[in-house]
Amino acid sequence: MSQPVPGSSPSPARRGVLRGSLAASAALAFGGIGASAPAFALSGRPRAAWGVQAGDITASSGLVWVRSDRPARMLVETSATDSFRRVRRHHGPLVGAGTDFTGTTALRGLPAGEQVHYRVTLADPDDPHRTGEPVTGTFRTAPDRRRDGVRFLWSGDIAGQGWGINPDIGGFRAYEEMRRLDPDFFLCSGDSIYADGVIEPRVTLPDGRIWRNVTTPEKSKVAETLDEYRGNFRYNLLDHNVRAFHAQVPSVVQWDDHEVRNNWYPGQILDDARYTEKDVDVLASRALRAFAEYTPVSTLHARGGGPQGRMHRVVRYGPLLDVFVLDMRSYRNANSPGRQPDETTGILGAEQLAWLKRELAASTAVWKVLAADLPLGLVVTDGATDFEAVAQGDPGAPLGRELQIAELLRFVKHRRITGTVWLTADVHYTSAQHYAPERAAFKDFAPFWEFVSGPLAAGGFPANALDATFGPERVFVRAPERANVSPMESPQYFGEVDIDGHSGELTVRLRAEGGTVLFSKMLQPGRVGQ
Repeated sequence: MSQPVPGSSPSPARRGVLRGSLAASAALAFGGIGASAPAFALSGRPRAAWGVQAGDITASSGLVWVRSDRPARMLVETSATDSFRRVRRHHGPLVGAGTDFTGTTALRGLPAGEQVHYRVTLADPDDPHRTGEPVTGTFRTAPDRRRDGVRFLWSGDIAGQGWGINPDIGGFRAYEEMRRLDPDFFLCSGDSIYADGVIEPRVTLPDGRIWRNVTTPEKSKVAETLDEYRGNFRYNLLDHNVRAFHAQVPSVVQWDDHEVRNNWYPGQILDDARYTEKDVDVLASRALRAFAEYTPVSTLHARGGGPQGRMHRVVRYGPLLDVFVLDMRSYRNANSPGRQPDETTGILGAEQLAWLKRELAASTAVWKVLAADLPLGLVVTDGATDFEAVAQGDPGAPLGRELQIAELLRFVKHRRITGTVWLTADVHYTSAQHYAPERAAFKDFAPFWEFVSGPLAAGGFPANALDATFGPERVFVRAPERANVSPMESPQYFGEVDIDGHSGELTVRLRAEGGTVLFSKMLQPGRVGQ
């Protein structure tokens, strides 16, 4: 396991938590957890070897996740200190085979702007006194005062293109670098797994070096069954960096395509020999269930929201920030050349677009981050003639999915909604684009910024072309010159957003693994366009 860099150790309040979490989970070797489903013949007490996660933290609420090695009752205790001398108990679910032995407990009535320490205990369902070793974690609740400020990280694209957990380089080491930065939360911008990405034991690099992967049975083929999708989520949790990061930093997670399969859309029927199940709607349903089981997402666990709920939501992080988590997968139209002159489905669907307009108009936060799982003005192709994201390479007036984005941008301008910033990943490089009407074919919008950062643990790719419909200017880009460059050859990327509590200024930093800040941009609060 990688060690902290001198001078960058966590705050004293967190050291005890990290000791507990690392002892309970991260100290386990890469293959030490085991990748298969729990065995009912196990003796002893329930064990939570996969660590803990917290997610969708607000000023007063959040979710905590765990996975057991057998049927168990989940109990969460929260405290103001890592000594847990005074605790509040939150009774969780009975976890079993129906959820792959995962469980999520909602925490409510938390204090705003405070460090919360939590520990999860698993108990034998037939004997509540027979408990396993507690697993600990921590998070900060959102502030209720503007002056406290907010700082978070974002990235995406994890275990993609055959680049899995490599013990020779320390596994997914960017997670450890992010953990040391001690952000308030992490925004995972999609492709949190690669369900369609096979992980081979060895890959020969162009220079002759050998990349070694930790492998599991579920990663030996494309995921089709529910258990195979579950196995993809378990794979990432084999990495000690990931488990240590989750124990310290809560997440806001969305999905993109690779949680199901590359470039998918509703109603798609596959022509792919790797799949015996050709109906993408069937695959997406299984993938969403596994996603709900393995990630602490509030709208996937909301009461009365159905067994799987929905992905799009607003995570309100105090007076300074609302995060609008978009779902550009579940409601989109089919990938096509994108030249339709009239389009109501687009990439968000009519219902989600109406929801987004309402929530943006109602938001009182200084900054409104639009967490998109796909970029707006970058041309992302799907085969020879179709397009995967919003842009379709035609620099003229909006067509196809661009029509829906034009409607949203027009709404933001005319309602004078201030402080909108777009964040995304997906394209496997890092860049900053400024959109302005004076450069655009469509002019009825206010200027805005879009920042791209990724991959976090996947192959790097060259920069995509820009589509001039909304007038993007590429102010910064760092990308490889060839496709699928391994993490041994090119650094991984993540972004940082820092909102100052006194001035309200928002600073975006695009970071490369290794501690380098590649680009920085400060934005002023209270403006419709920048």
